[in-house]
Amino acid sequence: MKSSSLLLFILIVISSCGPEHNQEGLDAYFEGSISTYNRKLTDVIVADIFTPPVASRIYAYANIAAYEGIRFEDASKQSLGGQLNDLNKLSEPEANKAYYYPLTSLVAFTDVAKSLVFDLERIDNIQQELLKEVQEIGIDKETYENSVSLGKKLGKEILARASKDGYLKRTALPRFSISDTTGRWKPTPPDYMEAIEPHWRTIKPFVLDSAGQFDPGLPTSFDAEKDSKFYEEASEVYETVNNLDSTKLEIAKFWDCNPNISTTNGHVMYFQQQISPYGGHWVHITAQILEEKNSSLLESATALSKVSVAIADAFISCWDQKYKSNLTRPETFINEHIDPDWAPILQTPAFPEHTSGHSVASSAAATILTSIFGDNYAFVDATEVPYGLPVRSYQSFNQAAEEAAISRLYGGIHYRPAIDLGVKQGRAIGSFVLERLTLE
Repeated sequence: MKSSSLLLFILIVISSCGPEHNQEGLDAYFEGSISTYNRKLTDVIVADIFTPPVASRIYAYANIAAYEGIRFEDASKQSLGGQLNDLNKLSEPEANKAYYYPLTSLVAFTDVAKSLVFDLERIDNIQQELLKEVQEIGIDKETYENSVSLGKKLGKEILARASKDGYLKRTALPRFSISDTTGRWKPTPPDYMEAIEPHWRTIKPFVLDSAGQFDPGLPTSFDAEKDSKFYEEASEVYETVNNLDSTKLEIAKFWDCNPNISTTNGHVMYFQQQISPYGGHWVHITAQILEEKNSSLLESATALSKVSVAIADAFISCWDQKYKSNLTRPETFINEHIDPDWAPILQTPAFPEHTSGHSVASSAAATILTSIFGDNYAFVDATEVPYGLPVRSYQSFNQAAEEAAISRLYGGIHYRPAIDLGVKQGRAIGSFVLERLTLE
């Protein structure tokens, strides 16, 4: 063989072999990656200013995809296909083919996520960086291609469910009409925004049988008379805010998490960048605990999928009651009947009052986390540090959820029944998710 031909042959052999498969390097790279990628997703959700219900849907679908991609590491792990409402049987690995499931998991996660956000280019860049770094570390070519292909198949199948869950149809439904009926919700200062997601109850739940399955009951009947129960509840909000100590003020601000806070400067209105509420905060708590415990990728994806599904169903359930009862916010009632100059600590969210979304979603998430990590798992919540707030410490997930719930009274945006009934509602939803889902 001539020297030039021999050189060409050697180059072809080298290029076809690709980099050496570096199992140890790959495993180290993917350690804690599901938590990391949920934070990357949060950055996009915050920048896109998604509403709380929409953010919960994004987390749920992305984490379902991550779980489905990694579950094959353990033959005892059951698919969510066939367990979640209208999620059909999902693809599985082909026999006699090699896969690296952590890669499958994150490809599925990012493929689903980029189809649900506005800034899909940013998620696509995150995925491309992932694929580039994996190849640089060293992965068998066939294993790489099989893993990516399976991740994309799973993502496509999960997005098929998302395309039929009612999300796209909700925008074609009639706009929410402001009622002149006494005691009904109306837009609040400073910008008097339209009602957020008035048709969210039409979204198909992941686990619940229906949006109204765990209806918490109606709020106290509206009554502006000073000797009425409703006036008493409004007065409690008024007095609580007027007499806040530093601890309660800190609690109110810590659990604010409202991405829809607006600031008006002249004729320009802009939104304050904060973590998307309830869903994002509890996803981050979960991610933090998983990292502290050095949980495996499979353990992490299992926990995050359960938590995110419970939160998503909590929003559907909560929004069902919100727009049924359509109750006025404390700010409106107090300004009209007690003190025209009063303002709450927190900006009032642009949707009806009953029940409290913080109470429902936090209690649902805490119920799931307690089932995984135990009743008295003490932790320090550092979720809000990037947003300029200090850490807070808790002796259990339920304690944190209860504080999140009562923070809405301290902030001046909920009456007590919305908080108390919301906690019960969230716990019922979390328990039902645990009862229905069998992952192992």
